[in-house]
Amino acid sequence: MNHPQSWAVVLAGGDGTRLRALTRSIAGEDRPKQFCRLYGARTLLAQTRSRLARAISPERTLYSVVKAHERFYAAELADVTPSRLVVQPSNKGTTAAIVYSLLRITSLAGDPIVGFFPTDHHYLKEMRFAASVRRATRVVMSRPDTLILLGASADYAEVQYGWIEPSERFDFRFTKSLLRVNRFWEKPASHVAQALHARGCLWNTFVMIGRASAFLEILKAAVPGMMRILASAGQPSDSGLAAASADQAYAALTPGDFSKQVLAVSTEQLAVLRLGSVGWSDLGTPERVRLAMARSGLESHGPEAAQHENSESLGKMSVS
Repeated sequence: MNHPQSWAVVLAGGDGTRLRALTRSIAGEDRPKQFCRLYGARTLLAQTRSRLARAISPERTLYSVVKAHERFYAAELADVTPSRLVVQPSNKGTTAAIVYSLLRITSLAGDPIVGFFPTDHHYLKEMRFAASVRRATRVVMSRPDTLILLGASADYAEVQYGWIEPSERFDFRFTKSLLRVNRFWEKPASHVAQALHARGCLWNTFVMIGRASAFLEILKAAVPGMMRILASAGQPSDSGLAAASADQAYAALTPGDFSKQVLAVSTEQLAVLRLGSVGWSDLGTPERVRLAMARSGLESHGPEAAQHENSESLGKMSVS
């Protein structure tokens, strides 16, 4: 059941540079991965929409996109009302995307519970993922000053993921899987990743849930300059005046990564909810896409034509 107080932002503004060779092989053009059918008959964005609808109402789901990608998202998001389409003038990283989306959310709903969801994820067990989102929402309802991150149990010492080093259990009645956050490790060296894995640290899925006001509080502390610039642009809007103001504001921004700029310096306000066995993967490399296909049985259970074509394209790719 969807929670009536929660909203979602789907982060769909990335350029997909790490998978560009693969998406070009599949789509025949430089198409960002979220708008590409990497496996199966649907794009990653379509898969994300379907998965998220299990936990949060589609009518309360916003999409953060970039103007330059309009030819890719226009048809796919044709059913989305303009107020739920947050169009950034350019891609200035995840920090700007989150701030700009929060401006829209607060203009629509005041101070709701908000979840941020990337589009390049794969989950073997989507119902369990949706249950974790609802569980995190219940925590935030009782602890509105806390932001909840979803952390995946690490299967191996991955050096291309961000890691969350938890500390003691968060004193809360809903779940034993809720832990305080001690530190973030972003794409650690191999020996560090091995140590983190041995200590039971978690992969950072970058799925985050909290009150809009709690997000804004840590943003004001961590990136006050960006907050001032984007606030001066006014609410995101399709009007010509607002678009010109947004263009000017974005031109003044330095690209930023939310994990490094904000989360890493805000651990006191954070908690991590350990995901159960959901089969999570970040589809950031051809190797991980191939692994997701294998886990889903797409290579051995008679995939459809589109799946077969994608599988052949994957087979031609070399993994560095």
